[in-house]
Amino acid sequence: MPQFITFGEIMMRMAPPGFLRLQQTLPGPIDVTFAGAEANVAASLAMLGADVGFVSALPDSPLTDACFATLQGLGVDTADVIRSSAGRMGIYFVEGGANQRPSRVIYDRAGSTISLTGPAEYDWGMAFRGAHSLHVSGITPALSEQAAEATIAAVQRAQDVGVRVSCDLNYRAKLWNWKPGVERKQLAAETMARVLPHVDILIANEADCGDVLGIHAGHTNVDCGNVEVQAYPGVARQVVSRFPNIRFVATTLRESISASHNNWGAMLFDVSTDKAMFAPELNGVYQPYQIHNIVDRVGGGDAFAAGLLFALNHDDYGSPQEALQFATASSCLAHSILGDFNFSNRAEVDALMTGSASGRVVR
Repeated sequence: MPQFITFGEIMMRMAPPGFLRLQQTLPGPIDVTFAGAEANVAASLAMLGADVGFVSALPDSPLTDACFATLQGLGVDTADVIRSSAGRMGIYFVEGGANQRPSRVIYDRAGSTISLTGPAEYDWGMAFRGAHSLHVSGITPALSEQAAEATIAAVQRAQDVGVRVSCDLNYRAKLWNWKPGVERKQLAAETMARVLPHVDILIANEADCGDVLGIHAGHTNVDCGNVEVQAYPGVARQVVSRFPNIRFVATTLRESISASHNNWGAMLFDVSTDKAMFAPELNGVYQPYQIHNIVDRVGGGDAFAAGLLFALNHDDYGSPQEALQFATASSCLAHSILGDFNFSNRAEVDALMTGSASGRVVR
């Protein structure tokens, strides 16, 4: 397998046990793990058996020691993470939703080390040694101007040295506030317009495309759980017409019936064939996974991204359709696992994508 590199922020994730709300559990015990979109992708890739490295900037503290132990324990290389005397480790709090009560995320990441670290401080030559692919997202450039410029420098350097770039658009409205006087969506659009010309694989759901690119999928309304599946190839074609360097456009198709029940699938648009593929399928017809008892949906999109990158670059998955099936199965399993990281191995994903979905005990 080629080496994958991901670049972005990793934080402490703090969550009340079970489905408690913060007001119910604080002061009191809270579950602490590590998480962040690009780190989630790295962890999932490592769990699938890929050679993967993570690039970031973190404070030189015992918290970073603990973070490294977690990533390295999964097989993620952290040699190119900057340890700095400036800034802090970001935190985010998450309340798990249930039934008609949605999950809620609260960010506490202002002044984090990565938001204070400019592009010149990263050694991209070392980070990309032997690398095949770089993965970034729209979350890190939302943190600060320095983080945005670092992301842009990373994708530019990757393209210069022949490293393929994937990007999850991942619009987070709460974060895009680092340029006073510029509206959040406008700032995201202006910044990501400098990233996307260097991208080979774009992952973006309908809400991301609408908020950042102004492209919408028919009558889809994700807030109401309504997904107009057949409109998504048109969204992909509009994206590619604006950024012709993109080779694949992938989007997850989440129908939110409630916080506990989602229907889950995905589309992959192959620019070379002008063809859209959907997964999962039953007898050639798109039929999403019905996930009735979600354990934790946060990180599901990152599990999809990791599964797609893994399968598109693995000889055992001979077509983009197979890669999409693998990615969708991987992200489906992530909904059954507490925390952002997808602790699912390749054999488990293969089993689901080939029809083993009963949940029977494996002895």
